[in-house]
Amino acid sequence: MNFGYVCTNYNNTAFTGEAVRSLAANSGHRFHVVVVDNNSDTTNVDLLRKFAAQYPDVELVLNSSNVGYFAGLNAGIAHLRARHPQVSVMAIGNNDLIFPPDFGARLEENLSRFDAHAVVSPDVVTLDGVHQNPHVIANISKLREIVYDVYYLNYHLAKLIGRVARLTRLFTDRSDETQWRIARPIYQGHGSCYIIGPRFFQHFSELWAPTFLMGEEFFLSKQLADQGMQVYYEPAIRVQHHCHAAVGSLPGRRMWEIAKVAHKLYRQHVRIL
Repeated sequence: MNFGYVCTNYNNTAFTGEAVRSLAANSGHRFHVVVVDNNSDTTNVDLLRKFAAQYPDVELVLNSSNVGYFAGLNAGIAHLRARHPQVSVMAIGNNDLIFPPDFGARLEENLSRFDAHAVVSPDVVTLDGVHQNPHVIANISKLREIVYDVYYLNYHLAKLIGRVARLTRLFTDRSDETQWRIARPIYQGHGSCYIIGPRFFQHFSELWAPTFLMGEEFFLSKQLADQGMQVYYEPAIRVQHHCHAAVGSLPGRRMWEIAKVAHKLYRQHVRIL
């Protein structure tokens, strides 16, 4: 079958190469790949061009500026749909993913999920075996929402909260991911990978992308909820995730500042008082 894969690339072309090679190992299924480069340096763009020349199913969208994550994906989605209209199911997300050899077969086996659901969120597993989905099953507690607000008050305070969270994660981590074996509708799927199908395009032409980066899990869930839909988590479909490779080149404070902007917009839609 023909499937699609759209990802963004920013100064980490080696990860893109690994993702594409893993898809190419899916015998019996063809993946049309669109890589959206968000204005990487010359070395990475040259490497991306050389890599794409080796794979006829890989096409590039080379942005002249870094437009961000979901906006970058939108450029790739539009390109894929224009060039390959026969592709109705596509994986979208990070470039730091590794697709198992049966990824295409698992998609085919679960095509019926896309009859009822616009977006399917797969089982996302880090290289050391940590399951990152379901990201949020139902909701986020009021106490955790308050902690988020405090976290974004000050960068140094955020670093302190981060240290405390790491030390107490055995007691304070949400337990949603421990339920990774159960297929169900969920509030938010992990932002590294989604699979969108025909039902998505019946309602939307693109992802809602109000921020440069961060908060995508909520904004997608809000986009779907406004049309009476939810993300569906399907553990039978699995991907591996390098985790943080896609944003590894951004310094800590810069990432916090970007996330703070996203949180401010998030708070306009989710109020706790």
